[in-house]
Amino acid sequence: MFEGEYLNGKRNGKGKEFDDFRLIFEGEYSNGKRNGYGKEYDDDGKLIFEGNFLNGNRNGMGKEYDISNGTIIYEGEFLNGKRINSN
Repeated sequence: MFEGEYLNGKRNGKGKEFDDFRLIFEGEYSNGKRNGYGKEYDDDGKLIFEGNFLNGNRNGMGKEYDISNGTIIYEGEFLNGKRINSN
């Protein structure tokens, strides 16, 4: 389920994605895909990632979080959804 802005029938602008009424993503969309800044959540609503997206994938600067205690486990760059360096 999606709640947010559309343009020409595709997700564009700010929006929220839900799975079984649980928020799994909130952020920016372009041409139907996650593009720009956004936050991903696990099934329990805990933040697992915040950062930039390109064509639906983590891309650019971002932070991954440990769901057990909310601490940052990685902060750095991503390319096509994968970490490209470590701190």
